[in-house]
Amino acid sequence: MNTTLKNQIETQGMNPETVEQQIQHFQNGFPFLNITAPATPGDGIKVMSEKELSHYMATYPDQASKVEVLKFVPASGAASRMFKDLFAFLEGDGDISKSAFVQKFMNNIEKFAFYEDLDEVLESQGSSIYQALASKDYKSILAALLLDEGLGYGNLPKGLLKFHRYKDGRRTPAYEHLIEGVQYAIGTGSLVKIHFTVSPEHASKFKQEIERILPGIEKEFGVNFEISYSQQKKSTDTIAVNTDNTPFTEEDGSLLFRPAGHGALLENLNEVSADLIFIKNVDNVVPDRLKEETKNYKMAIGGLLLEVQEKVFDALRNLEKGENETSLKKAEEVFTNVVGAKLPENFSNLSDEAKGAFLKMKLDRPMRVCGMVKNTGEPGGGPFWVKEADGSQSLQILETAQIDLNDPASKGHFNAATHFNPVDLVCATRNYKGEAFDLLKYRDRMTGFITEKSKSGKDLKALELPGLWNGAMAGWNTIFVEVPLITFNPVKTVNDLLREEHQ
Repeated sequence: MNTTLKNQIETQGMNPETVEQQIQHFQNGFPFLNITAPATPGDGIKVMSEKELSHYMATYPDQASKVEVLKFVPASGAASRMFKDLFAFLEGDGDISKSAFVQKFMNNIEKFAFYEDLDEVLESQGSSIYQALASKDYKSILAALLLDEGLGYGNLPKGLLKFHRYKDGRRTPAYEHLIEGVQYAIGTGSLVKIHFTVSPEHASKFKQEIERILPGIEKEFGVNFEISYSQQKKSTDTIAVNTDNTPFTEEDGSLLFRPAGHGALLENLNEVSADLIFIKNVDNVVPDRLKEETKNYKMAIGGLLLEVQEKVFDALRNLEKGENETSLKKAEEVFTNVVGAKLPENFSNLSDEAKGAFLKMKLDRPMRVCGMVKNTGEPGGGPFWVKEADGSQSLQILETAQIDLNDPASKGHFNAATHFNPVDLVCATRNYKGEAFDLLKYRDRMTGFITEKSKSGKDLKALELPGLWNGAMAGWNTIFVEVPLITFNPVKTVNDLLREEHQ
């Protein structure tokens, strides 16, 4: 690698060795994971009884009041993909008969929470939504919605779009996340801590929105908020390559680096401080009338994690005093029955010292409880049992690309999966001594995704890091819990806001 390229890499905040490793990933691909079975109810997925649900909901508030709780919301990126079909129409010939998506949007336009704002923009231009619809001037409506001279929704982040309409106004996802925070993310001293990851170009608008709505929410609920922000680091970007796996260069000779997906946010997560961290995507919010069940299950999985964590800590403290029959039996029981992982087949043949070392290594790591919903055909990673190099089996959230569908056994496990991951996590990232884990040590560097893209008319290959809840958390202890489908209401396209759950 020549000096010029090395200087560009270092300017990016990366080192040449990391880039060389990324190029090797392009050349060699990523190995498939050794899945042994799908995680299903009774075998990897816990289904709470009404009694258990009530228990964890009841114990959570008191437990949470003694620890530091944080809500972590990945909110980076523009919402442009939400409006892909509308942009295509805006740039096309204007024939609405060719697009059922645009027809649905226009036929229901008054149901969107941004309807009034959109009408104001058109009125300022000497028209109105009613007049534009009557004259079939659909492009004027979409230009007012999407372009910067109007509402600019095509370039705003999802967190700042108006999703829901209430009698006293309209709310953005950022607003809804603050309300949710009041419901289950209150830690010590009635403090609600929320962390948003935002893109640099959206940071000031995001902060303005939060500052606008925060005083009213604090007054209404009698709480204090601590809002923090971070941005995806340039040093987590990955190099792009040509189709022959050589570095892709721009016309000016500079290397092309691309954001490496949500897995890059592991660095952001690693730098926030809390005992308990809830993670939920920015677009998965519902109006107040549907928040109760979400709140109940968030409290339940939080209560479950805190209870499991205390049993793990107790087992580790006993092991620290020495490996004996009692401490080993306790630790083994916690690992297999409380955490729910599976020991290697040869575990019983190990010496007491080796057993103790193995159990310490397995128990002393970050922990998470992940909500799982029944698979109804929505896209998303699924829960599986994975065989580790040491012979143990762990629970992992896997994307389809990580599974060898040409292998009959793996394909059978994939087809037998019953649930998928809606990104509903609560994490514990401190050890039994109260020290923060270095989360970067628990990711699987041999997982990732290679995709085909293009730039300036040239084909290229892009690399995504292990997903935040996939390979980036591969080394965590994981518990899967079935949660109701109503807790998962993502907005992938603007017309998703027409679903009954968002009205």
